[in-house]
Amino acid sequence: MDEGYVVAAKPSARRVSRAVGAWIVAEGRHRTFESKALAREWARSASPQGYTLWVQDAHPEDESPADGYLLARSSRIRGNETELPGEQVGVFDV
Repeated sequence: MDEGYVVAAKPSARRVSRAVGAWIVAEGRHRTFESKALAREWARSASPQGYTLWVQDAHPEDESPADGYLLARSSRIRGNETELPGEQVGVFDV
């Protein structure tokens, strides 16, 4: 894409990262990177300890000016939770 890769910060990313908050204050919710790879690299470098920031492509039918979204999730397990192995279930097995 010649115009670059436009990323929109989602509230989850703003809540966990000071770098994202500073970006929004300085530039607004959207930011243009030269490429998707550079957007992903920035997300990795802006991830605070205990959280993961990542860039997810926008749906092709999404009418937003963004090519992708900056999202966050916690990589922590709460004290009363245990990490269980995943298990797939078929649609008709429910």
